Amino acid sequence: MLTRRNWLLRCSILINVIVVLYLCSHVMIGGGGNFTGSGFIIPADEVTKMRQMTNFVPKERSLDMKVKEQDILRSSSASETTVRNQHDQQSHIDKSLNGNKINNNNNINKEDTRNKDKDNVLEDANAQKAPQPLTQPQEQYVEAQQPQQQSKEQDLPDNGPGNEDKRFEIPPNVESANADPNKAPVADGNGPNNGGPASESESYVINASTETYLPTGDDKELSERIKSILKCHDRDYNPETVQRGDFWVLKNYIRADHGELKCHETITYTTHADYTFLDNVIPLLERWNAPISIALHAPGTDFPPTLNSIKYLRNCLPESHLVRYYVTWHIYFSSKHIPKTVPKYNKALDAPINCSLPVAYANVSTNAMYKTQKKLLYPVNVGRNIARDAALTHYILASDVELYPNPGLVRKFLEMVARNDSTFQRKNPKVYPLSIFEVESSAPVPKDKTELQELLKGGKAIPFHKRVCSSCHGVPKSQEWIAANETEELGVFHIGKRVGYYVHWEPIYIGTHADPHYDERLSWEGKSDKMTQGYALCALDYEFHILDNGFLVHKPGIKILKKDTRRAMLAAKTNQLIKKIIYPELRIMYGVRKGCAV
Repeated sequence: MLTRRNWLLRCSILINVIVVLYLCSHVMIGGGGNFTGSGFIIPADEVTKMRQMTNFVPKERSLDMKVKEQDILRSSSASETTVRNQHDQQSHIDKSLNGNKINNNNNINKEDTRNKDKDNVLEDANAQKAPQPLTQPQEQYVEAQQPQQQSKEQDLPDNGPGNEDKRFEIPPNVESANADPNKAPVADGNGPNNGGPASESESYVINASTETYLPTGDDKELSERIKSILKCHDRDYNPETVQRGDFWVLKNYIRADHGELKCHETITYTTHADYTFLDNVIPLLERWNAPISIALHAPGTDFPPTLNSIKYLRNCLPESHLVRYYVTWHIYFSSKHIPKTVPKYNKALDAPINCSLPVAYANVSTNAMYKTQKKLLYPVNVGRNIARDAALTHYILASDVELYPNPGLVRKFLEMVARNDSTFQRKNPKVYPLSIFEVESSAPVPKDKTELQELLKGGKAIPFHKRVCSSCHGVPKSQEWIAANETEELGVFHIGKRVGYYVHWEPIYIGTHADPHYDERLSWEGKSDKMTQGYALCALDYEFHILDNGFLVHKPGIKILKKDTRRAMLAAKTNQLIKKIIYPELRIMYGVRKGCAV
């Protein structure tokens, strides 16, 4: 009996040893070869650090880190569970082998479930790598990360005016994948290659300006920051036929291929012309490399050559892809001088253009124009307002088609807005004037301020209209501006007012749709066409934030004062119109402020 009892005791001990060995081997295999315990459990703050890191890494990397984070959470949970299981197993070591097998099977099922969950997370991550709209869970994830990112930004040093903020640097080669070819890609200067959408490896059009005009891809932070600062509203891009006073307007008659734009994405160069000035479009585009809104005056028989000139620019030149991509055309004419036929906007380009024939705007005689034969005045301010009102963007540069900006201006201006420094936060309404210059006909158009300074020193460049009306375009602190060295960033050089010596200043500036319009009763021939708007800006207490490294250069050729009896008579009539009718209206509508004058 004693022998039998000893034998049973030995068997029981042997079974318990087998159970312990089995459990230990299962724990090591299930834990991936890692020992469990407080020293090997990932603390919660490590997971928090990983979440914070996702705010500063590219999208694909952040998705991978999400997967890793979920694995860490599961591993941590599994490790804690294993520790508890070990404790229970040690205290109940005498349980039967069969019962432990059941527990082991449950653990195996949990491991399988964890592997399936991981596979599901990986599949979700792969699906999210495509540029698809955010789903609701993704939106919640982004919203959850925003407070952490804001706290990080608060810890960053405050960069004052003129200091470079590395957070807003734009990588040179970025492009959103699978971009819609019918919609403008968010990349500044990211035009099509021979009319098609830009390739992923080619972020910039190789021209006089290689800068981008729309932030894209990894530049989303810049775009979102500008959007949050401006709080602007997008505008529609539909073609319309409307009446504007005595004029018929074909708004968005021929639209640019960039399609609809977000109001904060870029700046639009708005301008006006008749078809004889369209030789300026290509050099302007090569330096601006951003959207252009142009209103063309085309009364009577001037309409066909105007339309043919547009077709030629869009189809017959090496730079035609730039024209198609960036330029939106509007046409207007007086109700007393309607063309015989006006194709609908969707039929305007149907008739083919023969590129081998001379272009309509080359070597044209003004005497052959309908406008000249009918002795019509050029309604300059009607064109200015049409082009400006049709612009899709918050910021606009209302300028003349013969004035070429320095390359890279758009991108640098957007970066300046994103910095949101103390000058930008000033409460007064503001515009951003550009210094204007003329160069000799044999001189190249300078691409930056350093080249401009060399031309000024050599006498090959002068301030705009210095020999015609120096006070009309004299910029405050102009001598200091010329002497100052060029810097990489764009900033505000000086804040001036339209008073004192500059009371008749006619600035050309980057402004917004909120700025006063130009008076449409004034013509180009009568002069003083921007003076009344200048008074309105002064009366409304506008500040003129003169940009340090931004400027305009007139088409080569220095203008000199010529005697024009007819225009002198028209100018005298215009002065009487302003003095007796327009100025009293402005005083009522905009008020009176000391030092302001027309």
